[in-house]
Amino acid sequence: MASTVSERPGYGQLLRTPGAWTFLLPGFAARQPFAMLTIGIVLLVQHTTGSYGSAGAVAAFTGVSMALFAPQTGKLADRLGQRAVLLPGVLVHAASVSLLVTLALADAPLWALFAAAVPTGASVPQIGPMVRARWAAMLGAAPGREASPLLATAAAFESVTDEFTFVIGPVIATALCTGVHPAAGLIAEAALTLVGGLLFAARHATQPPVRDHALPGAERHASALSIPGVRVLAVAFLGIGSVFGGMQVSLTAFAEEIGNPGANGVLYGIFAAGNMLAGIACGAIAWKSGPRRRLLVGYTALALTASGLWAVHSAPLLAGLGLLVGLCIAPALISGYTLVEALVPGSARTEAFTWLTGAVALGQAAAVTVAGRLADGHGASAGFLVPLVGTVLALATLLTLRSRLLPARVGRTVARGIGHRGPVTVD
Repeated sequence: MASTVSERPGYGQLLRTPGAWTFLLPGFAARQPFAMLTIGIVLLVQHTTGSYGSAGAVAAFTGVSMALFAPQTGKLADRLGQRAVLLPGVLVHAASVSLLVTLALADAPLWALFAAAVPTGASVPQIGPMVRARWAAMLGAAPGREASPLLATAAAFESVTDEFTFVIGPVIATALCTGVHPAAGLIAEAALTLVGGLLFAARHATQPPVRDHALPGAERHASALSIPGVRVLAVAFLGIGSVFGGMQVSLTAFAEEIGNPGANGVLYGIFAAGNMLAGIACGAIAWKSGPRRRLLVGYTALALTASGLWAVHSAPLLAGLGLLVGLCIAPALISGYTLVEALVPGSARTEAFTWLTGAVALGQAAAVTVAGRLADGHGASAGFLVPLVGTVLALATLLTLRSRLLPARVGRTVARGIGHRGPVTVD
């Protein structure tokens, strides 16, 4: 018997959703800091200290701070509203970045840079999860209304948008740092955060409704991290973060070794372009296999391609392999985010998204630190060992705990006070 596969609504139909562009455009500008911040710090601090290790350590403090505070930001946004969190957040972030730049250019001691890095990371606006929450509010199920089929398309579109930020963000930051001034990348990052964040916050009509948890019968739930599948996905996203961080530092060191610092932007741009192209393809395909299987297959391919980076010593070959690594990242990311829809109840998804975003930042932070030390002591090739180790360890975790990526049965409680209902195909 022939099977019938229904076509998923396309991107064009999604973008014609009333009110979508009012938050998509400012949201795109405001989410650039996530892609620009780490490389901007690495390039500035390396310029002022002469050490990739010190630069990676400062970037790591920022990443760890963001990873720890991102889920709390998500919880506050659910409780108080996105605007109430964003308005003070973007102001604190712009001030913190300005302080970090000033200290670095003044040759302040390393501990002072670490101190400034903490509020810089903690205040990074969680625009991606907030945009996803707005799509869910506009297209998701509600009393008397079924979820729109465009919801799956929105999830894919947001993943593609995330990939695109990793194409242009690091390239812009690198071009500004190498072509204008070492601090120009961070200054541009702070300006985009401030302007884009304020504009995004101003579009309060499309933000999800704020739940009053004080009302009788209001839903209460444990942290999204209490769901086993979310913890497994967080480990997978740590590995993806190790690729981003390891590539940023090691490509910078490689470009210095070959005497062409400007090649860093080109090489990273090729890597990120592969990421974006694969993301577009993943969002356009009507998949017959479930997201869990796609995650396992995509992550295996990612680990295999990342394992060869350390052995490549030619710029053209490194560009080609970097393209392949980028092509493998998007399927893993998109499949992971899609699994959240099946594993996590609607009232906890914003927080779940921030845990995954934070995991990428944490993996990136650890990677820039370790890769920076290795590049300082043993050259760029040693730095490329970080993506190898990070992805292999994460893949081993995924394969071992893959059963936890199946959703709870109908009616079973997946978080305190909330049940996940309805059949969901994930395999």
